[in-house]
Amino acid sequence: MIKVTALPEFIIQREEEHTELTAPLSTLLRDISLSAKIVNREVNKAGLVDILGSAGTTNVQGEMVQKLDKFANERFIAAFQTGGECCGIASEEYEDFLCFEDHLGMHPKYLVTMDPLDGSSNIDVNVSVGTIFSIYSRLSESGLCTPEDFLQPGTEQVAAGYVIYGSSTMLVYTTGHGVNGFTLDPSIGEFCLSHPDIKIPKTGKIYSVNQGNYDLFEEGVKRYIDYCHESDPETNRPYSHRYIGSMVADIHRSLIKGGIFFYPATKVSPRGKLRLVYECNPMAFIVEQAGGRATDGKNRIVELKPNGLHDRVPIFIGSPDMVLKAEELVQKHKP
Repeated sequence: MIKVTALPEFIIQREEEHTELTAPLSTLLRDISLSAKIVNREVNKAGLVDILGSAGTTNVQGEMVQKLDKFANERFIAAFQTGGECCGIASEEYEDFLCFEDHLGMHPKYLVTMDPLDGSSNIDVNVSVGTIFSIYSRLSESGLCTPEDFLQPGTEQVAAGYVIYGSSTMLVYTTGHGVNGFTLDPSIGEFCLSHPDIKIPKTGKIYSVNQGNYDLFEEGVKRYIDYCHESDPETNRPYSHRYIGSMVADIHRSLIKGGIFFYPATKVSPRGKLRLVYECNPMAFIVEQAGGRATDGKNRIVELKPNGLHDRVPIFIGSPDMVLKAEELVQKHKP
């Protein structure tokens, strides 16, 4: 018989192998997996209940909040608040961070940044969406968390991961010792190890970008897209263009099959569109741990120091050879 390793068992094994992995961190990861199961349940039955469509409000980004956005955000917050291992969270849905009172006397040492439902504009058309999360050790020693706790560079992440709700639901995470993927087995209600020690291919045949913005991109980005279109058997070009519009889904494909995802600066969004703290940093940590590369076109994403919770940055992320080529052209044609 094939041995099946469930997520709780895997986490315990990792605790024994790596002494810096603490019991509170393991508990926090289990809280995330439980919340993901609940969100998955709602995603799967969204068309049968009143959970599709807009909630009638906008978030701090000025984006329309979907009903499932709101549900996912509340579900994860409830798990962190009652679990007692998290001192506070920063979410895409809130303008400021949210601190939890230490009512259990546990003095939690971790905090979470998250996008509770990435790609939520795809919900109504049954396209894959996801959850992105990142875990840091707090800098403040006691009391309520502080802005400095949340504005750490991505190099300080102790764990990061994402959940993709698709044809199957997967949780992929890293604690700095490689990347492992777990697929939810609905028959037993548990995430089981399905993709051990994920390694991203050095190159791939897929590039992922919102090509409708072509005329708004800088010259170097246009040159890279043109490079992707050129025929060259030696480098397996032309590449195929695939763009889902959900960062989790696009990067997950690159992680498994090889490829590049990029969301560069445009004339409309000169600082980029994706958020550094709770989107780019966790995905960069994961991809780098799998052997990939993630930059803003020049600098490592995880080395950038955020000035605010909702700072935006350009990002080029995926197979290392493809990202390096994109960087080369971006820098060569820098205005």
